[in-house]
Amino acid sequence: MVQSINTNSGAFNALQKLNQTTKSVGNTNNRISTGLKINSPKDDAATLAIAQRLLGDIGGAGAVKSGLNFAQSSVGVAEVGAQAVSDLLIEMKSVAVQANQEGLDATSREALNAEFNSLRDQAGSIVESASFNGTNLIKAGSGNLDVLKDDNGNRMTVVAQDFSAGGLGIDTLSLDSVANSQTALTAIDSAISTASAQQASLGSSANQIDNQAKFTTQLQDILKEGVGNLIDADLGAESANLQAQQVKQKLGVQSLSIANSGPQHILNLFQGN
Repeated sequence: MVQSINTNSGAFNALQKLNQTTKSVGNTNNRISTGLKINSPKDDAATLAIAQRLLGDIGGAGAVKSGLNFAQSSVGVAEVGAQAVSDLLIEMKSVAVQANQEGLDATSREALNAEFNSLRDQAGSIVESASFNGTNLIKAGSGNLDVLKDDNGNRMTVVAQDFSAGGLGIDTLSLDSVANSQTALTAIDSAISTASAQQASLGSSANQIDNQAKFTTQLQDILKEGVGNLIDADLGAESANLQAQQVKQKLGVQSLSIANSGPQHILNLFQGN
């Protein structure tokens, strides 16, 4: 006759539930400690793959933003230099107007000519020093600035502007005679118009870069928020869940203890205790 073997099914079930609860406590602790509800592909492979792709986009946006920041600084320095040169052109015009006055004596003309040349030299010095990290957009021979505008490789071009004395057509001007003073005044008026148009071009590029930088920053923030929504843990909810699971774990330990003590009580009955 085959005898059946009776097992303590109550204790077995209690142990299984306790193990499940202990595992849940461990998972919750992990989410709280890392701040992430998805730490590896086994948690949610599909969502993690989406998050990884978004993290790549965030990295790309960050690189683009760095390039745009560099462009903003380069164009900003160029704008400051261009404005300073334009201000000096206006001062040069004032001196040229004085040099066109009738009856000007030689000493006064010489002084005006010296002042005119000094202002032109100041403008040249500003142009040469209007550089950011080696990039100068307003000196003679400057190349255009190619700016990456997104991580798809699209670009925008900041056109360099020549604010040098030669580029503005004021390098050979002199106020040493009435005729030359008249020529200088006409050339300075033309230079002021040219400088104004070139400033407008720099300003337009600066606005375009600023708008793209603002958009890139917003895009990066949105992507970060999206990743957070996908993989970040709700720490408040997880903390409350942990407390509930810990209570459940304690009850599971008690249930297992009770289930294990049942057969011993029965055995004690047979032993007469």
